Amino acid sequence: MGTYKDLILYKKSFALAMEVFAITKQFPKEETFSLTDQIRRSSRSVNICTVEAYRKRRYPNHFISKLTDADMENSETQGWLEFSLACNYISEEEFTRMNDQSNEVGKLIHYMINNPEKFGSM
Repeated sequence: MGTYKDLILYKKSFALAMEVFAITKQFPKEETFSLTDQIRRSSRSVNICTVEAYRKRRYPNHFISKLTDADMENSETQGWLEFSLACNYISEEEFTRMNDQSNEVGKLIHYMINNPEKFGSM
């Protein structure tokens, strides 16, 4: 068994969080403590909850609980992306690309929730 860094979910959620970070650098300064910080926090939390879930994989209920936290944070990221689009801070193309990535992350989370035994959970 590898490490959490080998998980497709880890890699894809990290890539999305880094894209969110890069794109939010252009957001207006007045959004720093609201939208910018919130979307960065939620997108990063998906990845960190994945790491925490992996570390708790020996205990299926804890593993699943952390993955549901990741799912919640991923949904929050999608909400912030919608606000970013509505405020014209990102283009329709950027929104679609990141939202599609977030949907893929969500599918991976649900797969792991439904198949904990495939990830070393007892």
